[in-house]
Amino acid sequence: MELWLVRHGETQWNREHRLLGWTDLPLTPLGEAQALGLKGRLPSFPAHSSDLKRAWQTATLAGFQPSLAPALREIHFGALEGTLWEELERGYQEALLRFQGFSPPGGESLEAFQERVFRFLEGLAGPALLFTHGGVIRAALRALGEDGLIPPGSALILDWPRRVLDQLAPGA
Repeated sequence: MELWLVRHGETQWNREHRLLGWTDLPLTPLGEAQALGLKGRLPSFPAHSSDLKRAWQTATLAGFQPSLAPALREIHFGALEGTLWEELERGYQEALLRFQGFSPPGGESLEAFQERVFRFLEGLAGPALLFTHGGVIRAALRALGEDGLIPPGSALILDWPRRVLDQLAPGA
């Protein structure tokens, strides 16, 4: 099944390298431009979006009216929400870089996050366009035996649950 996973455009906290999970921030002017740059470049599949503003704002600016799906939210960073990457305890940094064993105080464990995301993906009946977050996309990549982060305002095209097909870079 073909899935297009679109990472939302830039936010202020993305720019500042802060952990951004469930805080509901809007796009920066650059993020809005990234979202507008997607218009006409995405297929007309049924669209779903995280219910966080930065994701559905990206979808709307790209020309879609998605159904909102809280399951497509980023991981909940709990007490670590808003922390600058360079100020994050080394153990948390390492767990996030490995993308395993992460469980923030008052937040969502990486395992619970992945279970939420995969349950949503497995419930899809056909090709879809998903406006979401970096962590959701990384979880899907890891499930396919790959890893990495894609830049804000870009998309990853998957043959779910088999392999990565392509990547759509912002402005390319």
